[in-house]
Amino acid sequence: MMRIPLLLAVLFFGAGAQAQQLYFPAPQANSAWETVDPSALGWCTDQEQALHDFLASSNTKAFIVLKDGRIALEWYFGTFTTDSAWYWASAGKSLTAFLVGRAQQEGSLDINAPASTYLGAGWTSLTPAQEEAITVRHQLTMTSGLDDSGDLDCTDPACLTYLAEPGTRWSYHNAPYTLLHSVLESATGLGSFTFLFTRLTVPTGINGLFLPVDDNIVFFSGARSMARFGLLMQGGGAWDGNPILSDVAYYDAMITPSQSLNEAYGYLWWLNGQESFMLPGLQFVFNGPAMTNAPMDVYAALGKNGQIINVSPSTGLVVVRMGNLPGDIFVPNLYNDQIWQHLNALMCTGTNVEVTPGATPRFAPNPAFDLVRVLDTEVDILEAWAIGTDGRRHALPHDRDAIQVDGLAPGLYQIGLRCTDGMRLSGRLVVER
Repeated sequence: MMRIPLLLAVLFFGAGAQAQQLYFPAPQANSAWETVDPSALGWCTDQEQALHDFLASSNTKAFIVLKDGRIALEWYFGTFTTDSAWYWASAGKSLTAFLVGRAQQEGSLDINAPASTYLGAGWTSLTPAQEEAITVRHQLTMTSGLDDSGDLDCTDPACLTYLAEPGTRWSYHNAPYTLLHSVLESATGLGSFTFLFTRLTVPTGINGLFLPVDDNIVFFSGARSMARFGLLMQGGGAWDGNPILSDVAYYDAMITPSQSLNEAYGYLWWLNGQESFMLPGLQFVFNGPAMTNAPMDVYAALGKNGQIINVSPSTGLVVVRMGNLPGDIFVPNLYNDQIWQHLNALMCTGTNVEVTPGATPRFAPNPAFDLVRVLDTEVDILEAWAIGTDGRRHALPHDRDAIQVDGLAPGLYQIGLRCTDGMRLSGRLVVER
């Protein structure tokens, strides 16, 4: 897979014809950041207050919405300002995953190597053979097999005992994740701050600190650094044409299902639009996507008390929320879904492809191989796209009443259409070869 097509898909197809204008502020953290008026986007601005009130009622500190890189909404609550810092909690896991990928890109580490390569023998209480079987990839995917029935944050060897073979059990276990920082430091010879500063802060303006909090390593920053990280991910790991993470295979693996146990989990990223999902503390599989109101292609960094970064390539949106949501909720997927419910109202038609109830076109042929005719509509197609079961969005070549699907891999797709009368249609199509 080549780098250029991936970047083109992000930069030019994103959320309709507007996404070719993907914008990046200058890498200096205090640089000017272009804005876009929500009314100019055709949003229903009379719904802004309801969203604002909802956020205020849930102890929000900062909320930012980027549209194709430009700031559409930026709200601060109470005494919190653009210069204030707050913790990312577990949303920082996704940032760590990015740094691990950058270290592998530089040849400093191999995620398929045993974690003991970097942590040294005896980092657990397992037998040497059992310990050797745990790789860095298992740390990234929450599949180490270590016992999670005790203190989830304790990284002492005495706390890290055997429960299952690595890769056979998914569990949201903080300790193996926290030790990724030790893996990074051992592999690169640099502390977390130095590695982040030289690889991310200088070229992108993502500014903050990893600090020890109890037994955890927690990232602190302002809300705009959170938004910059979301924009970096929306840009395919590149910042204004400057590749920061050019390892395409690793980037893709971060935001696609990393194992079959929890389909909604990549490399420390949460994935919407999957057929099922798991949550922390439960060995139970829920059917359906983790969020029904969010775009199916959203991948999210989620942390305790509602620290959120949403990235939706199909809509060109990055949505950031910082705050102190009441309750001890480690992964706020339901709260995040409520945010999207309000955003859908603000954007008038919502962000999911199925935005016109009952308007389901028929495709012929279905299953399809190359050219597909769209039946039951008398208006012309202005835009067409396909979202696969992995949540990825693919722009489709089209004419007034047909779409071209020969560029799609075989599989089931949700086809979205935007037509000349403003209507959006959605239907399912099977592609075969």
